[in-house]
Amino acid sequence: MSDLFPCNGGVSGEDMQHLMDAIRIDSVSKTYDKGVQALKDVTLHVEAGELFFLLGASGCGKTTLLRTIAGLEEPDQGSIYFGERNVTNVPTHKREAAMVFQSYALWPHMSVGENVAFGLEERGIQGDELVDRTLEALEGVQLGGYEDRRIDQLSGGQQQRVALARALVVRPKCLLLDEPLSNLDAQLRLEMRTEIRRIVKEFGLTAIYVTHDQEEALSVADRIAVMHDGKVAQVGTPEEIYKMPRTQQVSQFMGEVNLMSGKVDWIVKDTEDEYVVRVITRAGEIFQGCVTERNWKPEVGDVVTISVRPEALRFDDSGDVINQVYGKVLERVYQGPTIQYLIRSVDGIYLQVSVMNPRMLREPGEEVALTSRQQDVVMLRP
Repeated sequence: MSDLFPCNGGVSGEDMQHLMDAIRIDSVSKTYDKGVQALKDVTLHVEAGELFFLLGASGCGKTTLLRTIAGLEEPDQGSIYFGERNVTNVPTHKREAAMVFQSYALWPHMSVGENVAFGLEERGIQGDELVDRTLEALEGVQLGGYEDRRIDQLSGGQQQRVALARALVVRPKCLLLDEPLSNLDAQLRLEMRTEIRRIVKEFGLTAIYVTHDQEEALSVADRIAVMHDGKVAQVGTPEEIYKMPRTQQVSQFMGEVNLMSGKVDWIVKDTEDEYVVRVITRAGEIFQGCVTERNWKPEVGDVVTISVRPEALRFDDSGDVINQVYGKVLERVYQGPTIQYLIRSVDGIYLQVSVMNPRMLREPGEEVALTSRQQDVVMLRP
């Protein structure tokens, strides 16, 4: 392993912890000219050593938040802390953070080594130390021996590695990444996801990663903050965000989802802060699932939205009355490992059903019954 960071080469986990900073964002707001409010009272805590994703659609505020953390934007109100240090008014180059941009921002007239060494030269590092740290940084991103190459001689994935090496060579405590894989083709994106996670974990960094790609976030992140309209809609692990969305916006943004409407018939407290709700749809179907939104308890008679992922629905004609919906197959799409069905329920709701490695095929026009487990059914505000 490279000696790019002192924590590598067998140094204890306690020493590695000194390289990491937790990042805390307290009540940060930002308004641009013409009254466009990009951030609205955002509060977040990123743990030291965490690979944390800011996820959301274009215009939700995620890049503005990242630039504010980096010191490239000044908040109108609120504070930003790296560890115990308030860096709200600290210049970018003194925050011990490095940023990797979507465009890589490499200088084509410089060699690979010169691009990586630039940040060290700006900090007054010269001679053997500059050479050694540059070569170590390139080794750390698996580009050893590329220091004399021209930038235009590299593939897109290799250019992204150079951008990472340039960020890592200054030994930051925090790594900030702004959609770093958006310019790569699909196969390279897959490869670089794993590589970025490896680098963050091996080098003992706290990293904040901006993307609009749900699959990228789900497959790489330790935790995710889903942003919507300048606010944080939900924070959680990838599994929590996907399986237990707290709002319709989060549910729909995180992939395909089936949404139905029904009236609350029965509710019971399941745990200290969770409720199980039974809902009857317009067609008389009974669904039972969990309320995931904090500080919200629907009442009997309230209309709520039933949220079920396509893979959580399965064909089942056993006659169970809970979480069962009836309909007719409209379309069938073969997708290799899965088959996607479009079902029209008896009350006219269109449902997506995803079946992995099916034993039998359902034909268009066939009448079917679908069911799902209680833990896969989420009850949301209408």
